[in-house]
Amino acid sequence: MSTHDKTAATYGTEDLLISLCNSVTRVLSVATQTQLHYSGMVQRISKTCLRPDIGCFVLFDGGFSGLVIINLSKEAAMEIYQTYLLSMGMSEGDLATSYTSDEVANVMGELMNQVVGDFTGKVRRELQTHITQNQPKMLVLNKQVMLSVDANLDQPESRRVTFYTAKNHIFYLELAIDRTEFVKLYDFEPQEAPDPDALLAQAGKDGADAPAPAAGSNTDSDTDDLLKSLGM
Repeated sequence: MSTHDKTAATYGTEDLLISLCNSVTRVLSVATQTQLHYSGMVQRISKTCLRPDIGCFVLFDGGFSGLVIINLSKEAAMEIYQTYLLSMGMSEGDLATSYTSDEVANVMGELMNQVVGDFTGKVRRELQTHITQNQPKMLVLNKQVMLSVDANLDQPESRRVTFYTAKNHIFYLELAIDRTEFVKLYDFEPQEAPDPDALLAQAGKDGADAPAPAAGSNTDSDTDDLLKSLGM
């Protein structure tokens, strides 16, 4: 057996999951200026689902395919939403008061996009492969329903991890990916990670420069379209 065979580093599903979990805590902790953490135990699950109160999913493809879902309780969603915007300088009186508000869904979708963007960046730097993501889809579920999202994976492996906000409100991350393993062929230095404060500042600038939504736009119709795309 060669020296390479003895020392080759491997990177599997749990490693990808840890990297994703670290992206969640890193981005949300910076965004809210609070400390979030996740459980040291992970669940093996048979399928991923969107659940109440707020569910968000992102599909990615490229070097490997997968699906990321975050299911938030209304308490967790409101805490993250409020602390994020307050840390950005907004006054409490300007904040939405209900988790069903369009603004809450939009902000949580923006944060989800930053989380997955941080994760795909780490995949590019550390695994030297490339994955692309779709725009996060945020869905307010005020009824006790479960939607199964088909990611068209050949050999899916699914995991669920419990997260806790600074006020100990709970939300869940679910990951489904094709069974895969990365083997390090030779030593290399990963590229330097970008500054999360700079990323958040840029995201805020992009949001400020974005055009206002057209008059008469209806989030309900967007939700209906999403439900139809999921076969509901």
